[in-house]
Amino acid sequence: MATTFETISVGVEDGVLTITLNRPDKYNAFNNQMSIELGSALRSAAREDDVRCVVLTGAGKAFCSGQDLADIADKYAEIPPGGDLDFGTHLRKRYNPIISRLRGLAKPVIAAVNGVAAGAGASFAFACDLIVCSEAASFMMAFVNVGLVPDSGATLTLLQRVGYARAAELCFFGEKLSADEALAAGMVNRVVPADELTPTTYALASKLA
Repeated sequence: MATTFETISVGVEDGVLTITLNRPDKYNAFNNQMSIELGSALRSAAREDDVRCVVLTGAGKAFCSGQDLADIADKYAEIPPGGDLDFGTHLRKRYNPIISRLRGLAKPVIAAVNGVAAGAGASFAFACDLIVCSEAASFMMAFVNVGLVPDSGATLTLLQRVGYARAAELCFFGEKLSADEALAAGMVNRVVPADELTPTTYALASKLA
């Protein structure tokens, strides 16, 4: 996979494809270009025989902070008084295809969560098969803080991980969970020191590949 991207980086070694969300100055916030590029990388992963496992992670201090609100600011400006932004179309075009590809990929996907995973960023992690995170990681269903219902499949994938009672509480109140709290809730598989995140993740990935 020799494609060069603007908002992600990719690399394959020993059957493991690493996809790194690469907007560290924006805490890897999701924008339209990232949607296009992440979708392209996942499509390639599905069809390439030399890819047998996928690792999804983030550059810098964050995994993914969710939607880049600046990216949709122009759309807000175009809304007439009393009108609404068509979030349904926004989700169907940008987010839902990514979640569907992560969930439907016939190869295991590991989220290596190196920092904050908020909003849709948390949804991306929940859509993966395994979640390994550093002690610096945190998870937050931030949708309620901007008046939104959780999207990107989170109402299903979070429920599957932690059960209805805990999922409802997290979605209703937008509580921030530390890595250890996420582990105790059954949300993630492993928590390791930051300097052990990469070797731990790739030890698992190599077994799966």
